Amino acid sequence: MAASARGSVWEIQPGDVGAAGLGAADGGAFLAALRSAAAAAGPGAAGDAVWAAVAAAGVLLPEHPHALHQLVYYSVYAGWDRAARGPPPYWFPSPIDSKQTNLGRLMEANGPKLLKSSYKDPISSFSHFYRFSVENQEVYWSMVLKQLALKFQQEPKAILSTSDRSKKGGTWLQGAVLNIAECCLLPCPSLKRTDDSTAIVWRDEGLDDHPVNRMSLKELRSQVIAVANALDTMFQKGDRIAIDMPMTCNAVIIYLAIVLGGFVVVSIADSFAPQEIGTRMGVSKAKAIFTQDFIIRGGKKVPLYSRVVQGTSSKAVVIPANGDYLGVTLRNGDMSWKDFLSRAAGRSSIYSPAYQSVDAITNILFSSGTTGEPKAIPWAQLSPIRCAADTWAHMDVRPEDIGCWPTNLGWVMGPIILYSCFLNGATLALYHGSPLGRDFCKFVQDAGVTVLGTVPSLVKSWKAANCAKGLDWTKIRVLGTTGEASDIDDNLWLTSRTSYKPIVECCGGTELASSYIQGSLLQPQVFGAFSGASMSTGFVILDEQGTPYPDDVPCAGEVGLFPLYFGATNWLLNADHNKVYFDGMPIYKGRQLRRHGDIIQRTVGGYYIVQGRADDTMNLGGIKTSSVEIERVCNRADEGLLETAAVSVKPAGGGPEHLAILAVLKDRSAQYDVNVLKSKFQRAIQKNLNPLFKVSYVKVVPEFPRTASNKLLRRVLRDQLKQELSNHSKL
Repeated sequence: MAASARGSVWEIQPGDVGAAGLGAADGGAFLAALRSAAAAAGPGAAGDAVWAAVAAAGVLLPEHPHALHQLVYYSVYAGWDRAARGPPPYWFPSPIDSKQTNLGRLMEANGPKLLKSSYKDPISSFSHFYRFSVENQEVYWSMVLKQLALKFQQEPKAILSTSDRSKKGGTWLQGAVLNIAECCLLPCPSLKRTDDSTAIVWRDEGLDDHPVNRMSLKELRSQVIAVANALDTMFQKGDRIAIDMPMTCNAVIIYLAIVLGGFVVVSIADSFAPQEIGTRMGVSKAKAIFTQDFIIRGGKKVPLYSRVVQGTSSKAVVIPANGDYLGVTLRNGDMSWKDFLSRAAGRSSIYSPAYQSVDAITNILFSSGTTGEPKAIPWAQLSPIRCAADTWAHMDVRPEDIGCWPTNLGWVMGPIILYSCFLNGATLALYHGSPLGRDFCKFVQDAGVTVLGTVPSLVKSWKAANCAKGLDWTKIRVLGTTGEASDIDDNLWLTSRTSYKPIVECCGGTELASSYIQGSLLQPQVFGAFSGASMSTGFVILDEQGTPYPDDVPCAGEVGLFPLYFGATNWLLNADHNKVYFDGMPIYKGRQLRRHGDIIQRTVGGYYIVQGRADDTMNLGGIKTSSVEIERVCNRADEGLLETAAVSVKPAGGGPEHLAILAVLKDRSAQYDVNVLKSKFQRAIQKNLNPLFKVSYVKVVPEFPRTASNKLLRRVLRDQLKQELSNHSKL
């Protein structure tokens, strides 16, 4: 909370406004406008009504200092009783605008027929329509599929079949045949997408004063076909081909070409160390890898090809990060991007896509498990449909939108934003460089981005450097955030830069191809929480005995997903899918629940807050990793170590998790400098796992708590550490 907040909006004085950074010349008029807006809420109005009136009046402007936004927001809600009323909302759906959203239009057209006399309007009837989507998935999905740019070579015989009880997730779109990449590349009259429509808008780092670059749908299709033709000269249909490079135009073209040609993308994040690259290449049995010589980020050239060479002996096709010429010498057998493209010379510009069943694999992604080896998660063609449908329904992505979500094809958000734009007829915006600074924020302005996705650590960086100062972000109409817990004040800063547009919180998983809890533009939104389940997704919250809590009761426990989940995986390459996601889960309404692993809280008011993981997975900077992976690296960091335990701790004020490492020494009486140990752990993790993981706290302990079977009790360690750190405020 801002230190200058008052007990109510009426207690804000001219001196407070001045202290918040607004000059005397403007302060008086601002305070008068603020009080006038607050008065419009009516005498004795509650904080949410006052804030709604203030926000609607447009009193607070993006160019106002953040301290002023803090002063007003925290003063308005100073007397808010969270225990009795739940989290305070900052955004409210408009009765008029709600009918123009994707979901609102669908409800207006079909609500009276489906919900009969109980249908009122998209806002009032949203919860009813959500329940309908869970209980009548065939009806819901038959409507939503028509909204996307899908072209079936063979139409599905049925939306959902549950006759095969061995398939716990059901059989979806049985008999359907298509190529999901082709769907991204063809004109679509229903979405007003033509060959001349802009498919991608981008800019290279360092050219921030130049106009943005644009690529039409026709140009994109032509380049994808050229790459697909070249792939056909080197690989057999079904071969697995990795991509380990930043999410540039070339990366997107390569991704779509691999899928168009009937090959399988293996997604590897460009931040991984050689060992992690090698693990993923080995698990997936990838035949080759596309990469860059360097990564250009923040004005620096970070080696990438050298890491790939250390990690795998598979053939590499290497793309220059800058210009037309490589900055590295290739090893024998590897190939330059220019030589690769030359293999397509003379081949037809008309390409026959590889049409496959809807359950054919197109992409292998990775998610950390608790065994140390990353789970290899295959995406069938259902998965892109699911993620595009979710963004259609929850983030309201439309054909005229320009969507930007800085990420990488190695993380699930890469394919999600790609398909979410192309299958909804929107333009994909890509920044070839670091998203951390003002240059990226200027690109958001110059590209006219209307849907901006983030992760909380990015927002924190922008806010700390005031990167959006002087920029116009008011074209943004929807914001999104995922990957880790959001910080309330950081999100206040973010939405204030856009004149208080909604931030859709998203929480899901690679294996779900979607979010299972998510914000909605038909519900009031609160900071750092989710307003409900995603459309058609059902779940319960389980108590310690595995018994579901009633749906309308505030509670906390492990989430159990309803198993009939469109787009979710039904097998894993290197693990037992049934064991990972179903074994030990209770039966609910005749079906075994699907495990996700999150501990979530349902608040008063029906919002959801993720409290952590039921297993030993942790979330560091938006990347899910396992304790075992980190411990394996740290155990080798110093020869004086007996063992280590890695746990994550959420700060008391909210925000991303912090990594803490506890160590037991071989010589219990030895004196160790924990700062030296911390440096060794940090170097080991950066070298062997991921340079983005930061060690926040190290402690030497005599022993670890264990079960009778000698299993490490990380939850006990986490609770002890949380208590200690709250007492000493060391994090």
